[in-house]
Amino acid sequence: MSRNPFANHPFLLGFEQVERLVERAAKSASDGYPPYNLEQHSDNAYRITLAVAGFTDADLSVTVEDGQLIIRGKKPDNPEAAYLHRGIAARHFHRSFVLADGMEVAGASLENGLLNIDLIKTEPENVVKRVPIKTL
Repeated sequence: MSRNPFANHPFLLGFEQVERLVERAAKSASDGYPPYNLEQHSDNAYRITLAVAGFTDADLSVTVEDGQLIIRGKKPDNPEAAYLHRGIAARHFHRSFVLADGMEVAGASLENGLLNIDLIKTEPENVVKRVPIKTL
């Protein structure tokens, strides 16, 4: 069975990256750790909250790479600890979110084991460009 992606439609010029974005989003949704919430505070303001209990700000990294928000957590192991039971998750993680055009990270904060990442969406200017027509 051949695959006919919607981006190959003749009326959709320059939308080839949409298919790649969908594939990246599907790959990043595979792991459920750490759990997170997505909130909308206004039409142009959003917040991602990740439950990162036990992690400090030095253990966490928030970056924007190639249109993706990437959150990494790396907790150093304590070789001196002798656990009788280890039920608190403190494993390394990598969580990514594909950002739409115009989405920017406004800031990040860590409070009571929750990492809050604030996003804002800037509205693009509506520009009308007149294209001159040459006569030959």
